Amino acid sequence: MTRKRGGKGTFAGKSGYEVGYGKPPEKSRFQKGQSGNPRGRPKGSKNKVPGPHEERMKAIILLEAYRSIKLRDGTRNVSVPMVQAVMRSVTVNAVKGQHRAQRLFAELLASVEASRKLHSDETFKSALDYKITWERELNRRARLGITDLPEPVPHPDHIMLDMDAGEVRVLGPLTQAEKDVLENLRRRKDALDAELVAIAEMLETESEQGMRDMLERDAERTRTLLRAIERGLAAIPKPGSTRLLGPTE
Repeated sequence: MTRKRGGKGTFAGKSGYEVGYGKPPEKSRFQKGQSGNPRGRPKGSKNKVPGPHEERMKAIILLEAYRSIKLRDGTRNVSVPMVQAVMRSVTVNAVKGQHRAQRLFAELLASVEASRKLHSDETFKSALDYKITWERELNRRARLGITDLPEPVPHPDHIMLDMDAGEVRVLGPLTQAEKDVLENLRRRKDALDAELVAIAEMLETESEQGMRDMLERDAERTRTLLRAIERGLAAIPKPGSTRLLGPTE
């Protein structure tokens, strides 16, 4: 192929197309309509634009707010979340008399208290609505003689409302799952209690030492199971116990 010099750093072929810097040969040029990167952008590119449903800034803020840092607390170093360290700094500066810190602290405190009050009011209203609705339903069932439907959990009679304090207390289990577990543990405990009584009666009449040793081992295993069940019962609210719903001190 005869190539003619077409200018500085370029050559002209038979077609007259100049080849040089920024002008590759026609065979190696990208074809029209063909991507120069057929496999696309690598996964996880740093400059990826968040989708409309993503809130990456909020996630970053929360991540930083609860990242642990070390602070000097008296004579020792302690690890606390970043947000706690910032609030401690604001509080200390407010106590020292810095007006901006005092104003910021007062605004934050008012905001938190307002949020707690709103949550408490919503909890109280929900509990009141629940109690009234189920009392009406249970009264309707009683009038119609309906007895084959399950009772609600918690039962409306177990919801105590303190109008003055705006508090809601519940006697016993809050959910059906808690109630089921409680009833199963009680049945198991009753069976084990009866088993211990039966073993004690057999020991009173048994004289053969080998049999007595076996009964004593059975009694000890039963007592071990009873202790485990009693711990489980203690962890589940029982009728008569109370739980406060909503913000606590």
